[in-house]
Amino acid sequence: MMKHCLSGLEFSPADTLQLLALAQAQKAYPENYQHTLAGKSVVTLFEKPSLRTRLSFDIGLQKLGGHAVYLNEQGQGMGVRETVADYARNLSCWADAIVARVMSHSTLEELAQHASVPVVNSLCDLFHPCQALADFLTLQEQYGKLKGLKLVYLGDGNNVSHSLMLTAATVGTDCTIICPKGYEPDADLVEKAKTLAKKSGANIVVTHDIAAVAGADALYTDTWVSMGDDKPLDEVREIFHPYQINAQLVEHSGATSVLHCQPAHRGYEITSDVMDGPLSRCFQQAENRLYAQNALLTLLLNPTAAVLPESMEKAS
Repeated sequence: MMKHCLSGLEFSPADTLQLLALAQAQKAYPENYQHTLAGKSVVTLFEKPSLRTRLSFDIGLQKLGGHAVYLNEQGQGMGVRETVADYARNLSCWADAIVARVMSHSTLEELAQHASVPVVNSLCDLFHPCQALADFLTLQEQYGKLKGLKLVYLGDGNNVSHSLMLTAATVGTDCTIICPKGYEPDADLVEKAKTLAKKSGANIVVTHDIAAVAGADALYTDTWVSMGDDKPLDEVREIFHPYQINAQLVEHSGATSVLHCQPAHRGYEITSDVMDGPLSRCFQQAENRLYAQNALLTLLLNPTAAVLPESMEKAS
């Protein structure tokens, strides 16, 4: 099992499936896990704003008997008052794990290099692995399987698209990224996903063609302007509008689920009638952030407690 979760590439297929099964168990049988992280303290530090991430970690840890300590680094950021290395060493003296939402992936790598406790990426410029775990937990709940599903992401080839693509390639879910020219996901990560997909049987596609939504089981979108980018949404609206998830596109695709990691800009990347409609899994995803992250922290901090109830063991 991995020591850190920096990109999601630390997960083997077996790790991912174990984590998702544990998340389902902790969601269905919370009474079995209420002391799983008793006595554990986790620092959650943020260089970027957060609603879902901060609260899902804070409340999730409480549900497992643990404790979260929030550090706001949204002002000057890390590495200014003292080095990231010293920051990591000091936190390791007191905390059992470090959960970090940072501007740059290199900050996470430096934290992990110098920390003696697990470091978890709760969002950076390149990856959002906790979000992807919650998303695939949602797909597992909806379809009862992951292998052979077709997930289509529309919009900016950003950190969320990277993590979706890599997780899909790991578990055998077909993943198509549809984006405007000039907004493709990182080319090296696309190749990494395609390499992983050769082992799992997944099909990874990056295209500019909206017609590729056909045959999707689930559609996914995210904001057109990533956090930290000051560009007004209206400035890119003309470029991205053809990639909006609306009722017409959903009908054309045949999808039975629509996902958005939020915060959502209604009327831009997704219309309200879809986000609030019967196919929306957006708030199920948000709920599942807590359970996916709790399962991850359990596996990192108390893996011997990662036991499924007997009824779930028999079912699997």
